Amino acid sequence: MSHLFALFRLLEDGPQINGTRDLIVQASYLAASVLFILGLRSLTRPDTARRGMQQAAAGMLFAVVGTLLNSGILTYQWIILGLVVGAIAGYPMAMKIPMTAMPQFIAFSHAFGAIAATLVGIVEYRHAYTPNEVTGLTPGLSHGVAGALGFEVLFGALTVTGSFMAFGKLQELITGRPITFRGQNAVNLALIAVAFGCFGMLIYQPETAWAFYAMVALSLFLGVSMVLPIGGGDMPVVVSLLNSYAGLAAAATGFAIGNNVLIIAGALEGAGGFILSVMMSKAMNRSFANVIFGAFGSGAPAAAKAKGEAKESKTITAEDAAVQLAYAGSVVIVPGYGMAVAQAQHICRELMELIAKKGGEVKYAIHPVAGRMPGHLNVILSEAGIDYGALLTDVDDANRVLQTADVAVIIGANDIVNPDAEEDKSSPLFGMPIFRPWTAKSVYVIKRGKGTGFSGVENPLFFKDNTLMLYGDAKNVLGSLVKEIKALDDSH
Repeated sequence: MSHLFALFRLLEDGPQINGTRDLIVQASYLAASVLFILGLRSLTRPDTARRGMQQAAAGMLFAVVGTLLNSGILTYQWIILGLVVGAIAGYPMAMKIPMTAMPQFIAFSHAFGAIAATLVGIVEYRHAYTPNEVTGLTPGLSHGVAGALGFEVLFGALTVTGSFMAFGKLQELITGRPITFRGQNAVNLALIAVAFGCFGMLIYQPETAWAFYAMVALSLFLGVSMVLPIGGGDMPVVVSLLNSYAGLAAAATGFAIGNNVLIIAGALEGAGGFILSVMMSKAMNRSFANVIFGAFGSGAPAAAKAKGEAKESKTITAEDAAVQLAYAGSVVIVPGYGMAVAQAQHICRELMELIAKKGGEVKYAIHPVAGRMPGHLNVILSEAGIDYGALLTDVDDANRVLQTADVAVIIGANDIVNPDAEEDKSSPLFGMPIFRPWTAKSVYVIKRGKGTGFSGVENPLFFKDNTLMLYGDAKNVLGSLVKEIKALDDSH
């Protein structure tokens, strides 16, 4: 460690190297920005996603190195300590976190990025209005910089508490159902109005410290109050939206401290998160306003009870299901979060290979909002070695394949195969584009129990005439199907 400090001390005290060093810094930032853009572009396709992550990681390395060479750094001790502590904490977390927990891990990461942006904003504001030790004067802030700092802490603080709330819901530390009270939307809108009022005051009079700190406090509270009424079914949109907020905070930080790479990276993250949020909302046929203020799933339990009383689902044994799967010409598997949480992707691939060996064709129908974040199931299936060519990611294409399928296998999915989205105008799902597995000749639903799932909305698919239920852990049920199909081979 002492050698590192000595190296950076040399950079601080070296003779007349500031011009060259600043040139290297700007070149590093340019390389980082180009790599971020290339990485984001590569992430748009499954077959280039890994390369995109590598490009973005290389870009971040250039950004960090460039920042460490910045002539404006007064001391390196705390920076190096932060890098070491962050690496020690981050590496084991990244390596040990299972793919099923990736959505809440990402939400957790958003919180720490937002904490950094918020703290930078607070420190910059305090510094601007702290008297100089020599002159006794305060540097002050221009209206533009004050606006950038205000924007930074507004979205940064909101993202901090909002991300922790999203993490709590996804991790099931708190209920995934909407938590509401009378007049909640009015309270949230009032808080937003007051926060933006403080923001306007800060721009008009940058020295108004009470407006700055009031805005920070209100934003922290808003992060909690805005995520509380959002149900589990909307978490993919929320995670994407919080990602956008974190990016906007980072971009504002770049404007406030004059760092170009932060502006570019933050703008990319902000725009990417916003576009993804729009796509997720469209995939659920819902608006942002409905996501934020709609309290999705709050009225579901009563409907679920009524439908459960009207009709009972039918079950099938793994042995009988295996016979039909073994001789099916076309099988469509529709995975949901239940497959992810059971870590059943590898045994699912084994089942696919057995069916294919017998001459059947197997496809996977992946809904845009399946799982707890966009692309969650794509990554999990890829981890199991399932070829991207077997994935049906367009809802209309998947439905055309389902119409001619012998068997549709639903693994831990609920909302994305719920007929009420098309048939029941009173359903909170109504209008959401869904898969139609009931158009296949037979439907097998693998489900842990008879509950309504994460969103709390009952599914009448489970009671249709051609639907048969296989209750149990997805990994165990799929393992039984694989065992039975192998037994059929042995008997012949």
